[in-house]
Amino acid sequence: MTTLHGFELVRDEQIEELKTRARLWRHIRTGAELLSLENADENKVFTITFRTPPQDSTGVAHIMEHSVLCGSSKYPVKEPFIELAKGSLNTFLNAFTYPDKTCYPVASTNTQDFYNLIDVYMDAVLHPLISKETWQQEGWHYELKDAADPLSIKGVVYNEMKGAFSSPDTILTRECQHLLFPDTPYGVESGGHPDHIPELSYEQFIDFHWRFYHPSNSFIYFYGDDDPEQRLIKVDAYLEGFDKLDVDSAIPLQPLFTEPTYEETVYPVTPGSADAEKGMAIVSWLLPEVTEPMERIALVILGYILLGTPASPLRKALIDSDLGEDLAGVGLETDLRQMYFSTGLKGVQIENLDAIQELVIQSIQDIVTQGIAPGMLEAAVNTAEFTYRENNTGRFPRGLALLLRSLRSWLYNENPLATIAFEAPLGALKQAIAADGRFFEKRIQRYMLDNPHRVSLIMRPDTELAAKTEARYQQELADVKASLSPQELQRIIQETAILEKRQQAPDAPENLATIPSLSIDDLKKETDDIPIEVYTHRQARVLHHDLFTNGIVYLDLGFDLRALPQELLPYVPLFGQALLEMGTEDEDYVELTQRIGRKTGGIDESMLVTPVEGRDTCETWFVLRGKATVEQTADMLDIMRDVLTRVKLDNRERFRQMVMEEKADQEAGAIPAGHALVNTRLRANYNQAGWIAEQTSGLSNLFVIRKLAQEVVDAWPTVLERLETIRRLVINGNRMFCNVTLDSDNWQIIRPLVEKTIDQMPLVDAPLLDWVSSIDSTNEGLTVPSTVNYVGRAVNIYDSGYTYSGASAVISNYLRSTWLWDQVRVQGGAYGAFFLFDRYSGAVTQLSYRDPNIVRTLDVYDRTADYLINTEIDEQELVKNIIGAIGGIDHYMLPDARGYTSLIRHLSGDTLEARQARRNQVLATSKSDFQAMGRALKQAIQNAHTVIVGPREAIEKADQELGLGIEIVPVL
Repeated sequence: MTTLHGFELVRDEQIEELKTRARLWRHIRTGAELLSLENADENKVFTITFRTPPQDSTGVAHIMEHSVLCGSSKYPVKEPFIELAKGSLNTFLNAFTYPDKTCYPVASTNTQDFYNLIDVYMDAVLHPLISKETWQQEGWHYELKDAADPLSIKGVVYNEMKGAFSSPDTILTRECQHLLFPDTPYGVESGGHPDHIPELSYEQFIDFHWRFYHPSNSFIYFYGDDDPEQRLIKVDAYLEGFDKLDVDSAIPLQPLFTEPTYEETVYPVTPGSADAEKGMAIVSWLLPEVTEPMERIALVILGYILLGTPASPLRKALIDSDLGEDLAGVGLETDLRQMYFSTGLKGVQIENLDAIQELVIQSIQDIVTQGIAPGMLEAAVNTAEFTYRENNTGRFPRGLALLLRSLRSWLYNENPLATIAFEAPLGALKQAIAADGRFFEKRIQRYMLDNPHRVSLIMRPDTELAAKTEARYQQELADVKASLSPQELQRIIQETAILEKRQQAPDAPENLATIPSLSIDDLKKETDDIPIEVYTHRQARVLHHDLFTNGIVYLDLGFDLRALPQELLPYVPLFGQALLEMGTEDEDYVELTQRIGRKTGGIDESMLVTPVEGRDTCETWFVLRGKATVEQTADMLDIMRDVLTRVKLDNRERFRQMVMEEKADQEAGAIPAGHALVNTRLRANYNQAGWIAEQTSGLSNLFVIRKLAQEVVDAWPTVLERLETIRRLVINGNRMFCNVTLDSDNWQIIRPLVEKTIDQMPLVDAPLLDWVSSIDSTNEGLTVPSTVNYVGRAVNIYDSGYTYSGASAVISNYLRSTWLWDQVRVQGGAYGAFFLFDRYSGAVTQLSYRDPNIVRTLDVYDRTADYLINTEIDEQELVKNIIGAIGGIDHYMLPDARGYTSLIRHLSGDTLEARQARRNQVLATSKSDFQAMGRALKQAIQNAHTVIVGPREAIEKADQELGLGIEIVPVL
């Protein structure tokens, strides 16, 4: 057996479809396994994963994930994670807690930076300090500053999970999993339930690390173009001092039920809201363990067939039933040892909840009886194959996506390559499908209809639940306090003071100096450019980006929206969806959807809104985005032409379904993404781009959608006329662009096809209109049934005379990672905090995420200016934040993203010279830049605009204290 640097070789394979050599090594001394994927990808990835099955719902695995990143033996600072991020060019830096594992991934295109990240993470997980104060800060603690004060609970994870369990969709998903797996670790809440997190003791916390965070229980992973031998050398050194340990962390299989079960639960809704009369219902099946690679891919494709598109038969049957507003459930869950399938409906009238189980089962039975349409089958297989071959993970590193796929087998002691290599199992699957005309129908019968391990779950709305929960919470705290002796109360007061003192104390300079960082000399001084060729065909701008795309064409057709009256802007997103989901003159939407799946890698729609250098107005485009192989390009362009010029918009019922789904999606996101709701609302007041975002994707749009849902029923001719007007004014060859990302040789092949498509666009004489952005500086409280808040405040520092400088990127990075991190997250207990600066408008936005506070957080925002003016930033800290800012500017992009970024730069007038000037300003940032922004921020704060998402009672209480004149706006 081959041995090298303390490892023995277990497996050595070439994965041709990924152009990767894969070697699985086992560390001889500890038994740790290391999967080494060696290829030419410069975006290198490292991850160490531990199998961490929880035994209860105290969230110990989740709290540990947070806590190991709060100081280690080699790096004894309070927040090595955040200190590391300041001075890194990382393309990914985070940690994940799953129901059965905890992952610590890092990624970077810079080799030295990559090794720095690994060094800090390995010391963090293997040699953490995990003091009692860290456990209290990240997990939970009683807080009491004076014996006369009410007792409270604080903790980052505690508040994170309070926020998570404020979302009905989260409650549904987690309750479903727990019911399906009652006898395994999946049956408890790995993230921690707010009711049970305070049951975790420090001793249990420490014991969890001792039991599970050992190399013998680890899965170590490398990916990319770094030296594969150095990987072994470095890891062997990290594992020095450890010997093999028998760790009992296996994930048991859930014994299958002999008969189905039925469960009910409740979730909080606001009294008087429309949702008070609607609930959710899903049906879920637990599958037996599937380890055969072909069968796993088959199940993924089956999930897509059933639910993946608007034309999918199960999804269509559920939506067509008119019993609910949108799908509920997760579809096919693939990241646990046993997969499960879950679907149903949300927005169901209470009297119809019991009918959903029968609807789901009967719909599945009908699919088996009638068979899966050949077009749907072909589309699903083509979509899966295209996805595997393209391997496009967006800004998420490809190597990290492969790691998560490998863990679907590796974590359960199977071959980690079985879920990575796809060529052989996909080929075998295609042969099996060809040989058996009812291949997927048989699997539906086996895994669902003949499977007694089925759970039907109904969730009913409860208008009193939030108030009852809060009252119970307060009573429990009062009871705890009443049960404590004076000495015990004094101990809590002392611990509160000790924790606060620790949180406020700066790290010693000598400890900060231990954190590895790049230097300014390691940074590229010149701005990268993206190749672009621009010419005009007929009246259309054609942009070509000569980039290697592995034979895939990325093509965007854009149409100027400025021909629209501004009152029609809120309807553009639904109009775009209608183009792809309403059908054409020759095909209904089912046939069209299947054609897109068979003939392309996907076609989507979006809006492109970007401010323009030196202009008050912005570029606003409707964009149809497609991707296909070069051989499929003609088919893709034919489809794009058909949906643009031959769509049929007069299907009222189908459009009503789309409106209801959009309404449900936006409502479902209001609590989990409350900070985004706040940010969009605030930025609407500072420039046209922000105002358009609010009209088309913010709270204003949700209000329009709610009204539209009734208008489709009561005034369909009026709604149809709006849609027809948008089509007539927007789909216009006189005001369009075509953006193509592809290598030059293949571009010459498809260029005539692209120009032919442009020739087929209608020419419309439509003048461009001026839009008047409405400004509303009212302070608002957007009320939702949540137990945490999302607090935002914005000002315009250009009004205070601030002149833009690239140094603002450094300052923003600094504030996020020091002042706001320390004050809002560490000391305040919120899950996150943000400082955002828009260089076009001058708007500064400060935001918090899953925040237990309002008044305290707003006070922090008000003191940000003084912090900037008075901060004594040293040279080392300044350099770190310059590096972090450059890392944000130089973020890694795949070819399609590079081509689209170049398009945006072209439309916005963001030249290479301007970008270089900003980069030079970043590199030259000094302390005086911090003070200049601080002075402008201090002057502007008197005109601050505040928006808060949270429970009404908390917002009103804060307003009484602060006198902001907050206008209450019910959202949910």
